[in-house]
Amino acid sequence: MTALNKTILLLMVSNVFMLTAWYLHLKQFTLKPLWFVIGISWLIAFVEYLFHIPANRIGFQVMSLAQLQILQIGMSLLLFIPFTIFVMDRPPRLDYVWAGLCLLGAAFFIFRDGIT
Repeated sequence: MTALNKTILLLMVSNVFMLTAWYLHLKQFTLKPLWFVIGISWLIAFVEYLFHIPANRIGFQVMSLAQLQILQIGMSLLLFIPFTIFVMDRPPRLDYVWAGLCLLGAAFFIFRDGIT
C-alpha cells in the first residue's frame, strides 16, 4: 500500500471518530450532564488521534503541509455530508454541493503541481 493510500485510509477513519466526538452528543446525549459528554468526547477524540497523527506523519513524506491539510478538509466534508444526513437526520442541502465544489477548486490549486 502506498503512503498516499495509507494516509487517505487513516484520515478517513480519523474523520469518522472526529465527527462522532464533535457532533454525536448533540443527538444521543442531550440529557446527560456536560461533564459526561466532554469525557466521552475526549475518549473518542483520543482514538481519533491514534489514526490522525500517523496519517499526518505518513502523508507528510509524500505531500506538502498545504496538500495534507486540503486533503483532510476535503475528507472531512465528504464524510460530514452523509453523517449529517444519515446519522443526524438532517435533510441534504444544495449548499453541500457548492461547498464541495469550492473544495475541489482548492484541491486543484494545491495539487496542480503534480497534475501539470
